[in-house]
Amino acid sequence: MAAASSATSVHDFTVKDASGKDVDLSTYKGKVLLIVNVASQCGLTNSNYTELAQLYEKYKDQGFEILAFPCNQFGGQEPGTNEEIVQFACTRFKAEYPIFDKVDVNGGNAAPIYKFLKSSKGGLFGDSIKWNFSKFLVDKEGRVVDRYAPTTSPLSIEKLLGSS
Repeated sequence: MAAASSATSVHDFTVKDASGKDVDLSTYKGKVLLIVNVASQCGLTNSNYTELAQLYEKYKDQGFEILAFPCNQFGGQEPGTNEEIVQFACTRFKAEYPIFDKVDVNGGNAAPIYKFLKSSKGGLFGDSIKWNFSKFLVDKEGRVVDRYAPTTSPLSIEKLLGSS
């Protein structure tokens, strides 16, 4: 696994999926990615999960992938186990995109992939992730091209997918 400081692309990282298996993100080379920290008990949950599913359904066959990373750092709004999180997202919101191991996105224990994302595109509050459903758009080469606030509608990112 690359250190966030030496990585040049999202493709340099290996992360754990929800069942604990290693996933080499280089398998996503050539795809546009939307990386999102998700939570199942947030006020933004319904709109974001609904729109992420719509976006994925529309673009999954056109080289687009959503990578969801559950996080319990904001108001304890993702308290469940990985199994419960996957069950919730897949049953309630028909999520077909990959859901990974629960991670920290801020602080000393932040996942290396999130350290890289934040250092690539700082936000309004510096490097910190502000809340659940912060979104990073990554190009086909694994470079972070944009960062969106939790309140940004996933469907509003759609216009960029045609040009990526």
